[in-house]
Amino acid sequence: MKHKSFYIILGCEAIICLTLQLAREALPQIFSTVIAFPFEQIGILLRMLSLSGSTGNLISIVIYISLCLIPVLVMFLLRQKRKLYPEDALLAVLSAVLFAVIYIMINPGLLGEFFGTGTGSGAGKALLGATAYSVIIGYILIRILRLFFSADTISLQKYLMILLYIVNIIIVFIVFAAQFSNLIDSFEQLRAGNKGNEHRLGISYFFLVFKYIVDAMPNLLIIPVVSSGQNLLHELSLDRYSEQAVFCAEKLSRICGLALVITILSNIAYNLLQLMFINKLSVANSMVRIPVFSIVFVLAALLLAQYIKETKQLKEDNDMII
Repeated sequence: MKHKSFYIILGCEAIICLTLQLAREALPQIFSTVIAFPFEQIGILLRMLSLSGSTGNLISIVIYISLCLIPVLVMFLLRQKRKLYPEDALLAVLSAVLFAVIYIMINPGLLGEFFGTGTGSGAGKALLGATAYSVIIGYILIRILRLFFSADTISLQKYLMILLYIVNIIIVFIVFAAQFSNLIDSFEQLRAGNKGNEHRLGISYFFLVFKYIVDAMPNLLIIPVVSSGQNLLHELSLDRYSEQAVFCAEKLSRICGLALVITILSNIAYNLLQLMFINKLSVANSMVRIPVFSIVFVLAALLLAQYIKETKQLKEDNDMII
């Protein structure tokens, strides 16, 4: 897939994430939290269908059972094609989890009974959604791990390329769903703690947005790093000793270094500006970011670039001797 086309897909994902977050604000009774999507909405629709009458109730039961049995059906289909692996048992676990999660979503009054009256409806639904997704993601990751151990070099390169695409998709979700959700929550907390002084909160809103950008920056910078890594992977699959492979490796190391510098400077800029306007802020958040992972990644990229360069030089020397 070309990078331009994939960036369009990432843009669409970002728009969907933002739309869901804004829908949470506009329709809190339908969208309480992103992590509960789509289980919460399925529960609401099935509840409406069930309350519409006896026929609607019967249809809702059939739909409910059918949806929850989908993972078991997938496991049955897999059994027809190959032997089942131990991790396939998670599909049966997922069916059981879906029966519980969707049932509680259909009957939200049970949230207080199961999670305690002190737990809010949104928090309870988030916990349910997270439980379901943990099983889904866990199964996918274990299956991917099995593929890795049974693959040859060409297949590993293919799987790594796909995995890098998935990394960018996850990054977009983190920035425009999870972190944007935290931004909206911080807006609500700021308003709740400063009732009657809303006209003086403009600069505080600005710094909350600024903090969101600074927090999102390291994640967003992973996208060009991953794209550069995909270019390198493509060149290595064609010819690991080519000049283009060396160029892509060095470019990857430069992009990693630039991403690290931007992350550090954005953190410094935020702290300095906040200190300059501290007397006008209703809320302050100091940040000391130590990008250990980014530093390790830069060193790894530099080492890889040097390794590819030296390997190419060694091959050229051997060719000359021959």
